[in-house]
Amino acid sequence: MTWISSPFKFFGEREFLAVDALFKSNPDSCLLILSNSCQDSNNGFQILKPVIDLGFRVLVIEPDFNFLFDNTPTKAWFDRIKNGNHDPGEIPLAQNLSNLIRLVVLYKYGGVYLDTDFIPLKDFSGLRNSIGATLGNWTRLNNAVLIFDKNHPLLYNFIEEFALTFDGNRWGYNGPYLVSRVVERGARKTESNFSVLPPAAFYPVDWTRIGGLFRRPVNRAHARWVEAKVVQLKESSYGVHLWNKQSRRLRIEDESIMARLISEHCVVCKIFKKSQRTF
Repeated sequence: MTWISSPFKFFGEREFLAVDALFKSNPDSCLLILSNSCQDSNNGFQILKPVIDLGFRVLVIEPDFNFLFDNTPTKAWFDRIKNGNHDPGEIPLAQNLSNLIRLVVLYKYGGVYLDTDFIPLKDFSGLRNSIGATLGNWTRLNNAVLIFDKNHPLLYNFIEEFALTFDGNRWGYNGPYLVSRVVERGARKTESNFSVLPPAAFYPVDWTRIGGLFRRPVNRAHARWVEAKVVQLKESSYGVHLWNKQSRRLRIEDESIMARLISEHCVVCKIFKKSQRTF
């Protein structure tokens, strides 16, 4: 996971849900959160203390950008940004650094990257070199979940594309649109050692419909739909991306799909028990 720019004290209840659910479905995981505000170690420790106290492995460290980007195609790009010789654009630089860091860390070390608004529901250990589609025709991919071996050539292609085509004025251009265009351009043909998983794997609910997961049933027909959707998600999805930009202010209402998933996929569960509040 990455948490760039905002003070780590703002790594709050919504984000903790992702950590909580991760250790429920993947109890042997070692979670590393890269944050340039982790110097506020007391806040970070208090936020994560409930899972640490249960013996789960989680660590927050500050990334060394010079070290991470060294010996990659983005080193020169970062030096220009750092020295004020390249316009970072209107999109917050932290967002684009997060897009880049996940690629570089996976390329150098391998593993699983998860956004902080992704709720894991299943064990990831059976997946390798995987990226998920968000549309039924599989033409649009996303970088909220990435699972790759160390030194995978597709990751290098992503990093190279970032350095060559960076545009800080277009949302998503250096993130989900980047991985989409690289794969669409032919990487899938030349680098066969990866899988594009169907939308149901990581993105079972479109961003335009994510609000439906937070609402309580209003009648019997709606309650039956909620029950069926919960079953479908648990059977078919490795997790649910919450599209935080669309859902971060929504309440998790009692008996909603989200309430059901959280109550069944947590080890601490303290947030769900405290109250259903706006995030």
